Amino acid sequence: MKKILTVLALTTLTLAGCGGKEATTHDSHSHNEGTLEEVVVNIQTPETLPVGQKVALSAKVTQGDKAVDDADQVEFEVWESGMREHGTMLEGKLIKDGVYEANYTFDHDGVYYMFAHTNARGLHVMPKQELKVGNPDMSKVMSDESDDSMGDMHHK
Repeated sequence: MKKILTVLALTTLTLAGCGGKEATTHDSHSHNEGTLEEVVVNIQTPETLPVGQKVALSAKVTQGDKAVDDADQVEFEVWESGMREHGTMLEGKLIKDGVYEANYTFDHDGVYYMFAHTNARGLHVMPKQELKVGNPDMSKVMSDESDDSMGDMHHK
């Protein structure tokens, strides 16, 4: 009787393990619409920008060699060096061929940082870029090690 229970327990564990692997494989495919190709976001905004003029914050979203025109969301998060908690979120709009943009005007010289938060095809990608606006006093610039979205920021 003890041998039968041991065999049943091992069989149950083996079957449960196989079922788990199938579910995991299925889940990873369903979150990326049947492909394992990553979504790539290339920021196209120049690293040096003028003060007081409307500029386009821009990112091109691709998967493989194809433009992604159906991203669920592209948002540009912008903040001045050392002032992440006072940052701004701007909704990007599809312009064409996987390029999403939002207009923004920097009102004073400074070093800024920008994330291009992108949700597309079940993936979240968020490349970051430093932006030098006007002629900032580089001695006042604080390094920014942010690698994630703002925890307490409310979307407006």
